[in-house]
Amino acid sequence: MTKTIFGIFCPLLLFGYTIDFDTSLEKTIQNNKGLKAKKLDIEEAKLGIEEAKGYNYGKIVFNENISRTNNAGYVFGMKMASREAKLADFGFTTADFRQLNAMMTNQQEIGDVEPDNLNNPDARTNFETKVKYEAPIFTGYKLQNAKKMAKLQLLAKKALYSYDEKALSLEVLKAYNGAVAAKEFIKATKKAKEATSSFVNFATELYNEGLVTSIDVKQATVYDLDVDAKMIEAKNRYELALSYLRFLTNDSKITDVGEFKSIQYDTTSLQDMQQKAQEQREDLSWMKYNTQTMKTKIAFDSAEKYPMVGAMLEYGYNDDSANNIKSDKDYYLGAVGLSYTIFDGKITKTKEQKAKIQYNKTQYYFDYMKDGVKLEVEKNLLTLKTKQKILAQKIKAQSLSDEVLEQSSEMYKNHLINMSNLLMQQANQQKAQAQTILAKYELSVAAGNLKISLGEKLK
Repeated sequence: MTKTIFGIFCPLLLFGYTIDFDTSLEKTIQNNKGLKAKKLDIEEAKLGIEEAKGYNYGKIVFNENISRTNNAGYVFGMKMASREAKLADFGFTTADFRQLNAMMTNQQEIGDVEPDNLNNPDARTNFETKVKYEAPIFTGYKLQNAKKMAKLQLLAKKALYSYDEKALSLEVLKAYNGAVAAKEFIKATKKAKEATSSFVNFATELYNEGLVTSIDVKQATVYDLDVDAKMIEAKNRYELALSYLRFLTNDSKITDVGEFKSIQYDTTSLQDMQQKAQEQREDLSWMKYNTQTMKTKIAFDSAEKYPMVGAMLEYGYNDDSANNIKSDKDYYLGAVGLSYTIFDGKITKTKEQKAKIQYNKTQYYFDYMKDGVKLEVEKNLLTLKTKQKILAQKIKAQSLSDEVLEQSSEMYKNHLINMSNLLMQQANQQKAQAQTILAKYELSVAAGNLKISLGEKLK
């Protein structure tokens, strides 16, 4: 039996441990998979900037084309490209000259002569090697605006990550203090169990002495059994809270928690706190950068109304063999092109108008969000002040209920009250203790809510 018990609890002794709030928060920020995914959004936004920059430099493309054809036009062009064309390729062979001479002697038209070598060339294999560089010179400010939008989105992603990190820290506070509160409920229920068990024993002694009836024993026993049920519920709440904390921290070894985490806070005037929130809230910064992005997008979508200018430089070789990189086979080509859209069915104008509407929508949402933050701060401040007062009252009520229970216990022993009155006071004391624990938890959450709504960290 001893070995069995040791086998069950040995893993817990080896691997389980008690965690405090600061460690819980640190582990959550380090291990939480949701935050890891959001951090990748930042890396993706950084690559977006690099991509936007890359278009400014243009691109260099290497091509190796191998083709074989007997198409007269292609064969002639390939020979010209490799500087191999001969007069015979034009049809100026000895036989052709004889035919032309005879026709001229007979005063016939020579325009109808069909050069055989030109029209029916032998099939040719051509090797074309070339390097091409293409670069934009002016894109209607499209590339500049694309880079600006990418930078704004990087700032937006960073701001959103910081906000999500703080919001998650509030969730850790709820989970951690929730587990502590559940643990306190278990302690309180154990004390209640000790009290009700003593009631049962004392009532049994009095019944055996004939001083009370059996109903006192039964009442005490019923209440004692009800406390057992509450203990089961309290332990279940504790395990659920620990499970949630293990989920947030991604640490399955947590088996216990420390003391309540009290959140320190400074309250000033409501207006000052609202102003502070407007300046510090990362979600407002995220929305601000999104608004600026949409404003820049107006210019981005209007780029087609400007002329587009680009340059191209090409260098290569042509020959009928793979070893075509020869000085007498090379060529170069440089070009500058301009493209200007005169009419596109008002597509560019429509895209510009749509971008302006999207910007105005985002601006309205931003202003609405600012008003919402002000309301949130006011609500959290009022809630905090209320929870402070409630906790003070609950502590007083618990102190009085402890005194009343102690006095009621003495009165029952002296036969001044019956068991029903004693159990009622026990219930009142247990309820007051539970409400005090709950009030402490709710105050910590209210303080955490206020700090987060001000854009501050819990740690």
